[in-house]
Amino acid sequence: QVRLVESGGGLVQAGGSLRLSCAASGRTFSRYAMGWFRQAPGKEREFVAGISRSGGNTNYADSVNGRFTISRDNAKNTVYLQMNSLKPEDTAVYYCAASSTILPGSPRDYNYWGQGTQVTVSS
Repeated sequence: QVRLVESGGGLVQAGGSLRLSCAASGRTFSRYAMGWFRQAPGKEREFVAGISRSGGNTNYADSVNGRFTISRDNAKNTVYLQMNSLKPEDTAVYYCAASSTILPGSPRDYNYWGQGTQVTVSS
């Protein structure tokens, strides 16, 4: 069992930055690939960024590529999402998730989910 707790969300003006954190319980954090997803009101949950178990491989949605950076610190059982140049369309609840799959390809590959943290970008 892995418990995930997100933090760092808030209200920011367009063009600003936020850093989200996701703290994981347990001693097996490094066995999981991690991902960030988001869900805006009335929309489906969408993939934002993913990172491999070691942190050596990352991938991003086209909409955030070049603006967001995912990273992890396995010693601290934490994954981060640095969000720069934020846009109003980035407004959503952001969720972190853990996958026991080596190369998770969809939300269904993720076994554990956090409760989410709200990010609101004002124009």
